[in-house]
Amino acid sequence: MPRWKALPEELDPEVEEFTDALRMLVDRGGLGIAAVADRTGYSRTSWERYLNGRLLPPKGAVIALAEVTGADPLHLTTLWELAERAWSRSEMRHDLTIEAMRVAQARQELGEFTAPPAAPPAPPALPGPYAAAAGIAAAPPAASAGTPGLPPAAPPGGAASTAAAPGPDGDAPALRGGPASPGRAHRAVTFLAGAVGALLVAGAAVLLAQADPEDEARAPDRGPSSPAVGAPPLPDGVGCHGPDCAGEDPETMGCGGRRAVTGRSVTVGEALLEVRFSEVCGAAWARVTGAAAGDRVTVSAGGGPARGAEVGRDPDAYTPMVAGRSAEDVKACVTPVKSRPVCTR
Repeated sequence: MPRWKALPEELDPEVEEFTDALRMLVDRGGLGIAAVADRTGYSRTSWERYLNGRLLPPKGAVIALAEVTGADPLHLTTLWELAERAWSRSEMRHDLTIEAMRVAQARQELGEFTAPPAAPPAPPALPGPYAAAAGIAAAPPAASAGTPGLPPAAPPGGAASTAAAPGPDGDAPALRGGPASPGRAHRAVTFLAGAVGALLVAGAAVLLAQADPEDEARAPDRGPSSPAVGAPPLPDGVGCHGPDCAGEDPETMGCGGRRAVTGRSVTVGEALLEVRFSEVCGAAWARVTGAAAGDRVTVSAGGGPARGAEVGRDPDAYTPMVAGRSAEDVKACVTPVKSRPVCTR
């Protein structure tokens, strides 16, 4: 079984070269990680991250390892400076990629919720009798001998029959026929058109009066609604974002390592205090390395409650997270056991 784990494939070549150099020094000295931790003053957990390419060690840890293994500190710190620049470039590219993913996701969500333009409503269908009447009204009137439903006009000079026929009771005479003049035919067509128009108006009024009460009850619910666009999904391994990260462990939530950058930092004696910020998590925390047992480190942002941690036997410690938009909005402090607090701003 190999002693070292395979380095991450996405690791920058310069960071990989530097990590291999650290491993070579540890192997050449015949030391285990526990021995390296005891002799350098940095925790075993930290050295496991350093030697597996998950975290770039601070400069103090690099110099301490060079002294323990008898290596040239100048050569090792030169490799560290190159690796530190490459690490910063990788973090910047990662942040840009995350930002592009968030923008693309937001555009996709907006596109999915954009409603198509509504089609104009179709006119209501009329019942059978009204439709028949509408068909009659649509036919163009014509006062000619060939108009259906009208008696043919008598030829000029023709005699009209005045013979009376008895009615059903034998006492009401009725005309069989008479002269059909163009004026009478025109008046008949005009009367028929007026009657059809009145019938259509009455039918429309009846349809409006018989509106479905259930449709009226549902009418308030027909207004346009704008569904909220959900937040973009988090990358695999990330468990929170923004206020949801407050009070959480950055390593447990997947916000540390390559997903975090160092904002402000300050040296306090032999200790290094840093503000660590994760864009993908929208949160920050404070980290101190090389501190003394009993020192306390705190972090706060935007006037919110401070989160803190106390340094124990392990000289490295970090606080829970606070929500923040950038590293500049975050304040980190370390309070040595026998000194006043020192803060990043």
